[in-house]
Amino acid sequence: MMGRGSFALRWALAAARGGGALPGTGPGAGQPCRGHRLTPAPDELYERTTLKRLERDPALGLFVDGYSSWGFTVNGDAVVGPCAIVPRAILQWNVGSYKDITEESLALFRLLEPRIEILVLGLGDKVQQLDPGVLKRVKDCGIAVEVQDTPNACATFNVLVSEWRVTAAALIPLLGVERALQ
Repeated sequence: MMGRGSFALRWALAAARGGGALPGTGPGAGQPCRGHRLTPAPDELYERTTLKRLERDPALGLFVDGYSSWGFTVNGDAVVGPCAIVPRAILQWNVGSYKDITEESLALFRLLEPRIEILVLGLGDKVQQLDPGVLKRVKDCGIAVEVQDTPNACATFNVLVSEWRVTAAALIPLLGVERALQ
């Protein structure tokens, strides 16, 4: 028979151990437990830690799924050659290499409404030095510019889009590489 005396006894024991609180109300109360085991079983260690692909909300916009020497895969669609990805469209970008990037080739990004916050430039296999005057003209319009190699530019663009940032990307394909982003 469990009466008031047993409750008082449990409370007194908890207080003596330094708990001071009523049993079942202290830190950790109500948290799931593994029964008598204090550590996870070997078959529990890896089952809960893998995630192959995140679900994307279509309302977020365009994501770069992959890249290769021929172009890009954006939301499952193939885009051949250099491209400009703006919030609601994918456009062919008329540049052959980083040497062709001029004020005129970046004019599109200055004209967009609503104004983009960040322009991510993917310059191919490696980061190249662009004309500082060209970048300054874009920055003077209130647009931050991130210059990277194409793989990192694709990843950066995807992160910015998933954070609901108003961003655009101008991407030049790699030479002789084919890779899907995961």
